[in-house]
Amino acid sequence: MVGRNSAIAAGVCGALFIGYCIYFDRKRRSDPNFKNRLRERRKKQKLAKERAGLSKLPDLKDAEAVQKFFVEEIQLGEELLAQGEYEKGVDHLTNAIAVWTATAVTASVATNFHHQCSRCF
Repeated sequence: MVGRNSAIAAGVCGALFIGYCIYFDRKRRSDPNFKNRLRERRKKQKLAKERAGLSKLPDLKDAEAVQKFFVEEIQLGEELLAQGEYEKGVDHLTNAIAVWTATAVTASVATNFHHQCSRCF
């Protein structure tokens, strides 16, 4: 008897949840400005993210600036992760790795190019 009551209660809760989802979806779709607001919000988020990321990148030719940027981004990323702000923390760690990798790739390409050119002459 308890199993049957639990099954009925679960079924009713599931039906209510699905009904709420349908209601919310209809309400959302009937709003004439929904898509415009959604596009604007996404555009603002994208612009803010691009501005934040581009404004603080170091000059990749300056090894000291790159190293300083790398250490600062790693520290900030670790602090944010420790505080539970995972998305921001991962963004900073990704910035650090991207800059470090870019300088490593640039140095590797330059070294290989130098060695190949020195063989030509």
